[in-house]
Amino acid sequence: MNYIIFDLEWNSSYNYSAHSFMNEIIEIGALKIDERLEVVDTFKQLIYPHFTKKLSSRCKNLTKITNEEIRENGIDFLDAFRDFARWSEGEKNVFMSWSNSDLFVLSNNFVQNTGSANISFISNYCDAQKYCMRFVNKSDNPDNNQIALERCAELFGINVDTEKLHRALADCYVTLQCLKKVYDKNIIKEYISKCDNTYFARLLFKPYSIVEEHADGFDIDNIDLICPNCGSLMDVPEEFEVINKSFKSNTKCNYCMRSFWVYVRAKKLYDGVNIKIGYVEMNKRRAKKLQKKQNYCN
Repeated sequence: MNYIIFDLEWNSSYNYSAHSFMNEIIEIGALKIDERLEVVDTFKQLIYPHFTKKLSSRCKNLTKITNEEIRENGIDFLDAFRDFARWSEGEKNVFMSWSNSDLFVLSNNFVQNTGSANISFISNYCDAQKYCMRFVNKSDNPDNNQIALERCAELFGINVDTEKLHRALADCYVTLQCLKKVYDKNIIKEYISKCDNTYFARLLFKPYSIVEEHADGFDIDNIDLICPNCGSLMDVPEEFEVINKSFKSNTKCNYCMRSFWVYVRAKKLYDGVNIKIGYVEMNKRRAKKLQKKQNYCN
C-alpha cells in the first residue's frame, strides 16, 4: 500500500457552457509515499482549461502560473488524469489532500468532462487536514476552525518557503512534512474512507430545504404530530404557511386540550429527507381567539 498525496490548482471563472461559475483544474501535483512516509515517486502536470479560456488575475497572482505556461506545457484534462490514474494505480492506495475541497473540485471537473462524478481510480481517501487538526493544541485553534496548510506548518514548527506555496507539487511536500510530524499508522485508519460507487455523488450533493407541501420523499400530510405535553397523536392541520423555510401552522391535542404552534423543517439529503418538528404552546387566550376564528371560517 502507498499513500498518494495530491494537490490541485484551479482557475475560478465563468463556465458559459454550464451557465455558472466553476473551479477548473489547471495543475495537479502528487507524491507517492510508502508506509514509512518515504517518497517513492512524484507526478506533476499542467492542464489546459476548456471551459475558462483565460486565467483570472487572482489565479495568476496566487499560483504564478501564466497563460503562456499553460499553452506551452498543458495537456487535455482527460489525458492528464489517464496518466495520473496509471501512475497512482493500486487498489489499496490511499489518496490524501489538504481538506476535501480538492476532491470536491476534482469530482466536479469529472462531471464537466465526462458526465459522471465517479473517479474510478480512487478507492480510499483520507482528509489530511482533518487528520492533522486532531493534533493541534486547543489553545491554538479554540473554535476548531479549518486550518490552512501554511498555518498548520507554522504550528508544527515547519519552515515553509511561502513563495513556493500554491503550486501543486510544492503544497504536497508541505502536506507530507505536516503528516510526518503527527503520523500514527493506527490512528490514521480512523480517517480513511472507502470510496464506493455513491461516494463522489454524495460529496457533490448539496442538501436543500423543502418548501413544497408535497415533494419527492416528503408529504406534509403524512407527518406525525406528537403532543409534547401528553404524548398523544394530534391532527395534522389542513393548511401551513412557509416562513424562513419552515412550515408553520397550529393544532390542538384532543386529549389534554392544549394548543400549539407547529414548526416543520424538512431538508432533502442525498439518501432521504431529514424532518425536524418543533412545538410552542399557545397561551389560552390566544388559543381561544384562534379557535373562534377557525370556527367562523368553517
